[in-house]
Amino acid sequence: MDAMRWDAQRLDLPEPALLPGMPSIRGLLRSVQVPEFPGLTFHEVRAQSALNHVPGESAMPFPWTINPYRGCSHSCVYCLRGDTQVLLADGRRRPIAELQVGDRLIGTERRGTYRHYVQTEVLAHWATVKPAHRVSLEDGTELVASGDHRFLTPRGWKYVTGAMAGRDRRPHLTTNDELLGFGRTVESLATCPVEGIAVESDAALRVSDIQALGLEMPMYDITTGTGDFIANGVISHNCFARRTHEWLELDTGRDFDSQVVVKTNLVDVLRRELARPSWTREHVALGTNTDPYQRAEGRYTLMPGVIQALAESGTPFSILTKGTLLRRDLALLTQAARQVPLGLGVSMAIWDDDLHHALEPGVPTPRARLDLVRALTDAGLSCGVFMAPVLPGLTDGVEHLDAAIAAVAAAGATGLTVLPLHLRPGAREWFMAWLARDHPELVPRYEQLYRRGAYVPAEYRGWLSARVAPLLAKHGLDRQSGGTARNIVDAVTGIPGDPAGSFPIGSLATGGLPGVRPKRATATRGPAGPEPADQLSLL
Repeated sequence: MDAMRWDAQRLDLPEPALLPGMPSIRGLLRSVQVPEFPGLTFHEVRAQSALNHVPGESAMPFPWTINPYRGCSHSCVYCLRGDTQVLLADGRRRPIAELQVGDRLIGTERRGTYRHYVQTEVLAHWATVKPAHRVSLEDGTELVASGDHRFLTPRGWKYVTGAMAGRDRRPHLTTNDELLGFGRTVESLATCPVEGIAVESDAALRVSDIQALGLEMPMYDITTGTGDFIANGVISHNCFARRTHEWLELDTGRDFDSQVVVKTNLVDVLRRELARPSWTREHVALGTNTDPYQRAEGRYTLMPGVIQALAESGTPFSILTKGTLLRRDLALLTQAARQVPLGLGVSMAIWDDDLHHALEPGVPTPRARLDLVRALTDAGLSCGVFMAPVLPGLTDGVEHLDAAIAAVAAAGATGLTVLPLHLRPGAREWFMAWLARDHPELVPRYEQLYRRGAYVPAEYRGWLSARVAPLLAKHGLDRQSGGTARNIVDAVTGIPGDPAGSFPIGSLATGGLPGVRPKRATATRGPAGPEPADQLSLL
């Protein structure tokens, strides 16, 4: 009966139908909930492309990525009503519901102490249904959004709704706040380019009212390269912060959703792209945005086809994951390693059982991930480990670090990188609320460490690096001992253990076809290491 129910929505239909009541998501084939994945909804879509190019200015040491899924059970959804007008790069506006992946928009980026308007691109687009709130501004602008959506104020990003204390405590809008952006003057920008100018405005964007509408409605969101966009003339955050949520894997928090977009035709699209004469077989990375071995992979089994397509085309590739499901594809990975350079990385963070259950519920335990590392290295494959994030005052003690590094070494890892906690907007509010409940004595220390932004200061990074270095040497995971003893040579990586950020030996494809090498990071290194750029979502 289930087969008949979905027969009209087969993936091979030229004009696929939608579920009754489902909003029209561009490219959506069907949305489905299945008993073996309670609480998750899979939105099956046709992908227009498989290979994503990494911007040239990025410090990431690879030029291409593949993301079989958008979001996972650890993701959040911030969203706006479908008729919200989004500012395009050419000055025109378009309803958010009608945007497409690849559209050029106006976002913002910080340059020194000031934020400037810049061009950016739509990387993902989807819909959901959430309770609606109306935010009214003094100039007459109205925005209908979920309570979890955020807008930029002079005091930083603030949610539409929140509380001053308790479980709902987070920065939120009040009638004392003023939003940043153009306001209604955005309507006249079609003949006035804004790219490069500083974010300044005389518009009357003070919040005059916030009202719960008492109903749920279809809402839309996008991911852009800058993590924001201009919605009805004000600067709006998007779901870019889900990268940090995925890194922390806090999948039971109230700010997280259960909508997973699945690129059902990914393998076919990838094979076509790899067959193009213009493809130069550069290093491709998987797991840099969302985990390719998340729970959805157990249903859709996209990765075997991806692995085979890359290997058969002669394309070096690497995979970073927290998912022990990778073990299913061990034979395929072993075969691929005979055809192309292959890098494998496993991310793990917390060794204390109570901390793990509090911060990584529903995620494979670190010990289960160590078993994965052992299975990979026993099969003759290299596997680097990211110990991330290290939590100041909780997991940065010598005894804790020594036990963790010893366990990683015993599992046969070919390299190890240690990274301290990053607290980007979104993750910061959730984590600090948890810290205040479970470890209130540490709140002042974290407020001091993260007072300047998402990253710990250079002094802490240097202190952690000095603490970790002798432990890496003790257990044979420093560059000299690890690389030589484990026959890993010519690794494109930073110094293992440098908390500023690097890739452990074995986690990247370390070469390529003749004349083809992975993209190298271009960040310069000072005495205390580079200021961290955008880190991988899984860390």
